[in-house]
Parts: sequence; C-alpha cells; structure tokens
Amino acid sequence: MEEALLVWYRGHGRDLPWRRTRDPYAILVSEVMLQQTQVERVIARYNAWLERWPTVEALAAAPVGEVIRAWQGLGYNRRAVNLHRAAEQISREGWPEELTALPGVGRYTADAVRRFAFDVDVLPLDTNVRRVQDRTGATFSSAAAGALMDLGATVCLARIPRCAACPLADGCLSRGRRYEPLRRQSRFEGSFRQQRARTLRLVAESSRPLESLEAPVVAALARDGLVEVEWGIVRLP
Repeated sequence: MEEALLVWYRGHGRDLPWRRTRDPYAILVSEVMLQQTQVERVIARYNAWLERWPTVEALAAAPVGEVIRAWQGLGYNRRAVNLHRAAEQISREGWPEELTALPGVGRYTADAVRRFAFDVDVLPLDTNVRRVQDRTGATFSSAAAGALMDLGATVCLARIPRCAACPLADGCLSRGRRYEPLRRQSRFEGSFRQQRARTLRLVAESSRPLESLEAPVVAALARDGLVEVEWGIVRLP
C-alpha cells in the first residue's frame, strides 16, 4: 500500500511552501499556524510571517505585541504568544532534544518538526494520517508522512471519501463506506470566543480604556498573555 501511495503522491502531492525547506523554525511556524487554521488561509500568512521574521532569533527579538498583531485573523491567538515564547527559549538555549518542552508544542507538532526538519524516522500522527491508517488497516513508514496527510486532506475525506480516486482503494477495508458527521464545534457567533476575538482586535488597533470593554473578556485575555492592563488601560504586551 505504501508503494502505491508514494506513486500517487509524486503526481498529486500539494505544493506547499513549508515543504520546500528543512529549516526547523519555518516548519515550526507552519505547524503552529496549521493547528487550527485551514491550509489555504495559512499559505499567505506563513510567507508574510517569514518575510518579517525570517529566523527564530528575529522572532524572539520582536515585541510580543507586534507578534500578536501580526497573528490577527488566524484565530486562537494564544498560539502567537506560545510561538513567541518558544522562539525566545530556542534563541537562549537552542533546540531542545524533546520538542514538547517548547511552549504550545504537543506530540504531533513535535513529531512533524522532527520528521520534516530533522529527518527523524517518526510518523507524525495528525487527523488525516490516523484516518487513512484506521480505514485501510495498513501501517506506513515515516517516508509516507506527507503523502498520508495529502491523501487524507484531499481524497480520504472525513464524511464521504473519494474512493474512486484513491490509490489505496483496491486493498482498503473501508472502501465505499460513508461516515456520520463529526461533532461540530460550538457556534462562534455570539460565543465567548467571538467576544475574545473582537476585544483583542480592538486592542490591537489601539489601547483602550478598561471601562469601554467587557471585564471578564479582558481578564481571560490577560491570563493568556494577550493583553496587559495598567492604570485602567488595556493594551498589547
């Protein structure tokens, strides 16, 4: 199965900018951005980010407020703070042997950086990779990491897989199956998450009096390191 998958990948793999580098910093940026944001939205922001902060040292030296401001629109803004903290740690101490020691880096992100930047023999298990493995019942080596991600993202879809276009269909245990919708995330409209996003966007535009904002929202943003409050004024760190 892996051989058939790799043949398919050579002709159908996605041309993504972070696949053209082995720079661990650039790959870390891409993986953090991709944690909660669709690939199409990430591409332009990834390129702009690396133009502005091309090295881990450049990001570490940047004011965290500017990093938060540059992240606006990607969502889940705490990722920006964690990425900045990770850059500061790497700049001081170098890349740790265990990448999960970096702020905001979990098992999958660590393994993705290890695989794509450092060529470690590890298969990063994201949602797409797990889906293909579970449905086919097959095992794959680390060499198939990018191919599994692309197959899961474009062919072996969550609800209605495109089995007719799948290079693994002949041996797949789940060929032709359909799946129930995954549990959807709670509505963003009217949610506390929306209030957080709106408030942070306002503060990113300019500092605001605390009395003009919702105090519980500001408190939550402050706990995450996204804003500071001093003398009744809310601003970026």
